[in-house]
Amino acid sequence: MRIGVFGLGYVGCVSAACLAARGNQVVGVDVNPTKVDLVNRGQAPVVEERIGELTADVVRAGALRATTDVASAVAGTDVSLVCVGTPSAPNGSLSTAYLERVAEQIGEALATRTDGRRHTVVFRSTMLPGTCLNLLVPILEKASGRTAGVDFGVAVNPEFLREGTSVRDFFSPPKTVVGQLDEASGDVVAALYDGLPGEVFRVPIPVAEITKYADNSFHALKVGFANELGAICAALGLDSHSVMDVFLADRKLNVSPAYLRPGFAFGGSCLPKDLRGLVHAARRADVAVPILSHVLPSNEEHLRRAFDLVARTGKRRVGLFGLSFKPGTDDLRESPLVELAERLLGKGYDLRIHDANVSLSRLLGANREFIEARLPHLGQLLLGSVEEVLDHAEVILVGCTDPDVLARLPHGGPQTIVDLVRLPDARARRAEPGYVGLAW
Repeated sequence: MRIGVFGLGYVGCVSAACLAARGNQVVGVDVNPTKVDLVNRGQAPVVEERIGELTADVVRAGALRATTDVASAVAGTDVSLVCVGTPSAPNGSLSTAYLERVAEQIGEALATRTDGRRHTVVFRSTMLPGTCLNLLVPILEKASGRTAGVDFGVAVNPEFLREGTSVRDFFSPPKTVVGQLDEASGDVVAALYDGLPGEVFRVPIPVAEITKYADNSFHALKVGFANELGAICAALGLDSHSVMDVFLADRKLNVSPAYLRPGFAFGGSCLPKDLRGLVHAARRADVAVPILSHVLPSNEEHLRRAFDLVARTGKRRVGLFGLSFKPGTDDLRESPLVELAERLLGKGYDLRIHDANVSLSRLLGANREFIEARLPHLGQLLLGSVEEVLDHAEVILVGCTDPDVLARLPHGGPQTIVDLVRLPDARARRAEPGYVGLAW
């Protein structure tokens, strides 16, 4: 097919490259000319496993290009796959400003098409039930002067891509969800993923909209449960990971190992935002959700534990390894490590940071805006080598599992190591002076 992908962030960039690799002709669309230029040079605008090589391959083959011109992208394609951001306010309410703008632009472009080909608009962005039918479809119809389900198709196709393994997840999805306005719209979306593993669910649009919230809220709940249990085990002198090994061995009554390992607080662009959005929607509907409404406070408490471990040392020079919310990416949005760094700086700690995946000059779009608002002096804090951070630090905060970092961590020296990730040799290190595990 000929596909336009709107929004070249983590989801859009991966979707565009993977769809191009499956034999489609893809044009990426973004308002940021830097992202467009990077893609046209065969470079991915985000850091992701395999995405750099894949982008280079499909651009070289002529299967993927990028533009800032919405009208030309719509005119030359059969499908518009919308992957723009839907940021949330502090109370959890969802911003649909980017979705509304793109819907209006696509509608205006549809109004000028005269080739008679049916175009299908597919929303991949995360949005609450009712957003597509009650807000976006009317915008599309008004701007185009045409009728959805008759003159053009509409569908919702939530993504289930984990940052760090997004390319792998695209080609081996746990499931494919197609929310269809009509059968023809659903056929187009289902064809995009034909031959990929996992069950395909063709459902009403509102059902598709809520599935991402259901998944991410449960993932957040699992992280919170594991971390609270880990804190209890640590207080009782127990190895929390041994406890979870027993828990996870029960495949009849318990659940998969994903997210059920005591570690650091969760974060990122999905779990906190989607959990806030679901709780906000529940409150507006006057539905009490005591469990879901306390998952984020539980996560906040776990982050506070990490800060307290540093404070108890009485030392002021801190080195932090890791800043992105997930290994293998440069995504800093709502990273708990960014929050921890911000708190340490706010309390006057002399902080230095190293993350091999984070380069200030490469950060783009919402990712850059987030870090400039939270850590405006990040350029002065980031150091280029592991040794520079170790030379500076009295307290070493380990928030990543980068092999270069692990290989250089000291043993039993004067520096305090605060382990946020459970190091591979955590059991042996527990006997060493100066080692502190967050929840084990």
